This record gives sequence, C-alpha cells and structure tokens, in this order.
Amino acid sequence: MEPTRNAAVRVAGLRMAYGGRTVLDGVDLDVEPGEVVALLGPNGAGKTTTVEIIEGFRRRDAGDVEVLGVDPEHGDDAWRARIGVVLQSWRDHRRWRVRELLAHLADAYRPYARAGLARPRDVDDLLARVGLTAAAHQRMATLSGGQRRRFDVAVGLVGRPDLLILDEPTAGLDPAARREFHELIHEVVDLDGTVVLMTTHDLAEAETVADRILLLAGGRIVADGSPAAVARQVAGPSEVRWSVGGARQVHSTHDPVGFTRELLAGGDVEDLEVVHATLEDAYLEIVRHHEARSTRPDLEVSR
Repeated sequence: MEPTRNAAVRVAGLRMAYGGRTVLDGVDLDVEPGEVVALLGPNGAGKTTTVEIIEGFRRRDAGDVEVLGVDPEHGDDAWRARIGVVLQSWRDHRRWRVRELLAHLADAYRPYARAGLARPRDVDDLLARVGLTAAAHQRMATLSGGQRRRFDVAVGLVGRPDLLILDEPTAGLDPAARREFHELIHEVVDLDGTVVLMTTHDLAEAETVADRILLLAGGRIVADGSPAAVARQVAGPSEVRWSVGGARQVHSTHDPVGFTRELLAGGDVEDLEVVHATLEDAYLEIVRHHEARSTRPDLEVSR
C-alpha cells in the first residue's frame, strides 16, 4: 500500500535487537487516516516492541519513525495528549473508585484542551459506553477482570485521541463485551476520526474489526492488506459445496468461479456455497514459511 503524505504512523527500516538477537530487521509500515489496522504475528515476533517504539516508550536501534508528524523519541506532552494507549496491563490504583480515577485522568487533558490540542470525553458518557456505569463508585480492587479491561479501554479513550493504540484489547472480555468493544471502536473511528492500531492474537477479531492486516514475522512485515487480501496470498484450493436431490457434494478447485459457472449451467443445484482460505489459514501458512526460511535461507517461500 502506498503511504500518503499525511499518514498517522510512518515507519521505515525499523531495527531493534536485544542481547545480540535481532527482533526487528527492517520493518516498514504505515497507518493511514481513518484506518483500523491490526498488527499480527507469533509470540516473540516483535509486535509489542514495535508498538512501544511508536508510543515513544522505547528507543529504536535504527530506522525512521513518525507518529502524528513527530518522531516519538522527541514527542512532548502535547503530542502524547493526542495518543490513547491501552496496554495489556498497567499498575493498579486499588483504592481509587472507578469514576473518581477516570475523572482524575480526564483532568490531565484540560490544559491541552484549552490549547485546542485535546478533546477529553465526558466521563459519565464514557463509563456508559464501556458498560461501567453500575460500577462507577466501586473501588478498583473490587472489579472483575472483564470490568478492569473495560476500564483500561476507557482510559485509552478519555482524551478522545487522534491515534488509539491497543495491545491485546479484549483479553479477558466475554463474547458480549467483546462485541460491544468492537462496536465502540467503529464508533470512535466514524464519529471522532480516530486512527486505530491494535495488536491481537484473536484472528477472528482482526477479521471483524480491522480494515487492514499487517503480519509481522522474521523481523519484517510479510503481509499487508485487507483480511480478504491477506487470505488470498496463500495459494490453495477453494471448496465448492452444493446439494443435488438432497445429496451433499464437495469439490476442491483453484478456479471456484469457473467451476461454479459450469455447475449452475447444469441446473438442479441447491445450497451452493464457496469456501475460500480463511485469514487463519493464511496466517499459519505465511508464518510457517517465514519461520522455515529463517532456519533455511535458501528455502523459497511459495505463494
């Protein structure tokens, strides 16, 4: 994907090593205005390191990084006020009450709001949006794991950020809460114009929420596109399923369109379904190839 001049996040040639082990080896990525982008990859692929560099929490070894027009290593408090972050975990303030703590955090944005650099949300409205109204006066220590995760999301949204960074945002949420979270993300993108960059191990979530998938493996971005486009990168047959006279039929083909056309021309076809490679299929296949390539540099990656 060709980046625009106004990309919210622009990363080029990013490199990072720990103790002689290269984690990021020339990562290039861009996140465009209005996008929800999911950064995927196996454990140890460098997703959290990449996100921490973008947030300005970690210094890189090499490469160029620009976030909202600023190098994160030189970002000031006004720049940070434009970024919301939801970490996998953060320090507890066990004795604070839910609304009290969220209001305290919202107050930190007031100086930047007066300067036109932040747009803090109404605390009660935000508590309602994340499903914590009933728990507003509970102490943080009494929250369940799912409630605490909802609060983490509220912290990331309270400043109405231009860029929202989510690290495994729905860990610990039940299916209903996860669906509500997905709706909330689409709302902040559509209504507030927020750009979202998220990491997740939940491929179904990535497929549901993200406009674009970035797959990190072997220290580089090895796939970039919509969930459907990434799934198509894996060369594999599709399954055509149908019934004739109540008898179920299945056929694998690399040309599902042509096969389906011929099938329909014969008539009497019922319950026709074409099943393509899924994002999970593509993820597993691409990661497997790149892990094999890292141990066998001479091995070609087939598509």
